[in-house]
Amino acid sequence: MATETKPSFGDLINGDKPVLIDFFATWCGPCKMMSPILDELKEKVGDSAHVVKIDVDKNPGAAQSFQVQGVPTLVVMKAGKIIWRQSGVVPADQLASVIASA
Repeated sequence: MATETKPSFGDLINGDKPVLIDFFATWCGPCKMMSPILDELKEKVGDSAHVVKIDVDKNPGAAQSFQVQGVPTLVVMKAGKIIWRQSGVVPADQLASVIASA
């Protein structure tokens, strides 16, 4: 029986599919508002993109390497390049259109 291995973060952000990264903190009110929005986004985009959540308190190195100053910060990457970035709560429709144009 083959076990499915999850791709590493590096593999994801350097891949052909767009990746939405949600930098968040558990204590952040607006971050909590993003969870149902990201669920809605996953339904809209299906397998055409990856959605990754990164807790800045548990992963300070990742937050620092992306120069995250506040949460939530959303970043869309494709083929290793940042193609869109915004802080704050962003509606699912807007995120879907950013991913579609990636």
